[in-house]
Amino acid sequence: MKQYIAFDIGGTYVKYALIQEDALIIENGKKKTPSTLEGLISLIENHINQYKTINLEGIAISAPGAVSDEGIIYGSSALPYLHGPNIKKLVSERTEMDVYIENDANCAGLAEIWNGSAKGKKDVLAVVLGTGIGGAVIKDGSLHKGANLHGGEFGYMVMDAKQTTWSGVAATGALVKNVTKIKGAEPGTLNGEIIFKLAEEGDTDCLNAIDEFYHMLAAGIYNLQYIYDPELILIGGGISARDDLVDNINLKLKKIMEAVKVAKIVPNIEVCKYRQNANLLGAVYGFIKEN
Repeated sequence: MKQYIAFDIGGTYVKYALIQEDALIIENGKKKTPSTLEGLISLIENHINQYKTINLEGIAISAPGAVSDEGIIYGSSALPYLHGPNIKKLVSERTEMDVYIENDANCAGLAEIWNGSAKGKKDVLAVVLGTGIGGAVIKDGSLHKGANLHGGEFGYMVMDAKQTTWSGVAATGALVKNVTKIKGAEPGTLNGEIIFKLAEEGDTDCLNAIDEFYHMLAAGIYNLQYIYDPELILIGGGISARDDLVDNINLKLKKIMEAVKVAKIVPNIEVCKYRQNANLLGAVYGFIKEN
């Protein structure tokens, strides 16, 4: 059974895992993200050296930013040192191994195609909700990155005449920001879990904010359905753990479609199967497909 080593580079931690070609995670863990590029390359190199007795097929990396096929990461993130150098080339030279690197949200989408909720599907959109909204476009079973490496940046979609973006009204972060403002709370004192708990206890502010949140989330999903016409739209991020998420989105979609009489295609929505290990698994699947 072929084995791969995967790294998921985040702003706080670098996650890592030894993964088989059947998507089985043999072992995994995490280390604090280094403050320099040299520190990151050394972390990867030192971790690889622990597996000298194993015939690894290669290294798969998930990273923030717009990742080119050459291995250069454009855009910006919480790790400025990632942007500019050819990360793929640097890791390959230091480890003398084949390297695959891809955007983290794209990796999450690839994981679902490989062995998750989208297995066997051809045209899929994965929407990842967090501080903002990102995601991935799967076309004919493969990742579609777009002409400017911005395929899947759904959060930039403008939702009203004030140029408010989808991230600004339907990300989990937007919900928290909205309730914080309504209640006059100190920034950082509320989060999504607290807001949903308060709503369950009957808090009117939270109930109204969540209602609006679900409407705007459904409106964006409706737009995506008619832009791309996928067979499946997946929802990822921490909020996808809520059992009532899809039901609430569908309720809002029903109202939208009742208002738009010409619309007959109802979006097919499911939650992502993978959460904390999605980026690691997707990076490995990307490596396998490329090689």
